[in-house]
Amino acid sequence: VQLQASGGGLVQAGGSLRLSCQDPTQGSGFTLDSHAVAWFRQAPGKEREGIALITGGSGRITYADSVKGRFTISRDLSKNTVYLQMNSLKPEDTAVYYCAARRGVSDYIFRWHSIDTYDYWGQGTQVTVSS
Repeated sequence: VQLQASGGGLVQAGGSLRLSCQDPTQGSGFTLDSHAVAWFRQAPGKEREGIALITGGSGRITYADSVKGRFTISRDLSKNTVYLQMNSLKPEDTAVYYCAARRGVSDYIFRWHSIDTYDYWGQGTQVTVSS
């Protein structure tokens, strides 16, 4: 499994971006109905922060308080792609954004916001929000 995050860029405060996460390799066995996918971000000098999760199976969604109400995680099973719609962006949202995946269909993931919970990681995409 080789996750690929894309869609980052430079945007003004108050603007929007949509990130995508998928595995473009054929035959990897990665499917959204058997893997939970989370988005993390890491700002310079800070720890990597889990911000949104969508579970495999039912697709239960969880957000960190820092993005709740502004960011929306979703998935398209037909495209095997997870999205992160980011609205009302703030300069403090500036970071490298990563997607990560964990095998399983459970709707409850203990410590979903911890980097150790995930089996696979994408390479990251830079999001810069100017004031």
